[in-house]
Amino acid sequence: MTSALILRELRRGWGGAAWLPAIFFLMVAAIVPFAIGPDAPLLARVGPGALWIAALTSALLPIERLIEPDRADGVLDQLVLTGTSEEAVAVAKIVGHWLAFGPLLLAALLPASALVGLGPEATARTALSLVIGTPALAALAVSVAALTTGLGRASSLAGVLLLPLAVPVVIFGASAAAADGGAALKLLGASALFVLAGAPFVTAAAIRAGRT
Repeated sequence: MTSALILRELRRGWGGAAWLPAIFFLMVAAIVPFAIGPDAPLLARVGPGALWIAALTSALLPIERLIEPDRADGVLDQLVLTGTSEEAVAVAKIVGHWLAFGPLLLAALLPASALVGLGPEATARTALSLVIGTPALAALAVSVAALTTGLGRASSLAGVLLLPLAVPVVIFGASAAAADGGAALKLLGASALFVLAGAPFVTAAAIRAGRT
């Protein structure tokens, strides 16, 4: 059942302008040189951090469609009636959300790295950090979407809730892209595992609370 739910989430993600987070990611990368200036060494230094902020905001874009449509249409109630646990629904939504935006974001990383002046080695380190960290961003986005579903101005509230929670992942992710970022990469992995382990239970509890 979980694999079927993942496929459903993936179809919904690809059918709902999945390219938008990748385009937004590229647009942020394109704006950075205009804000920082033509100083190539400075751009290369701030580039990984800028790309991580772009990845974080890209993960936020589809947050309104992650939980609320299924709650409003009664899909979550039907899944529970068929014996599917809220935790399984949460895992499917996290995996489906990451599959819908993560691979496209990694594909967009090559032109984005060129825009901020990253060399091949820095680009590879940034790609590795995004591979490890973006599943945690997807898990946080789904959890916050579940916590704010049914509330007015949920998207604005979701951003306020998600951004502080994502700070450790962003800090370690940007630091891991540095040449001496081995320790930061380990901390990024630990942070991502912590978020991925807890997010399904937080999401499931929020879905249960929203049904009562």
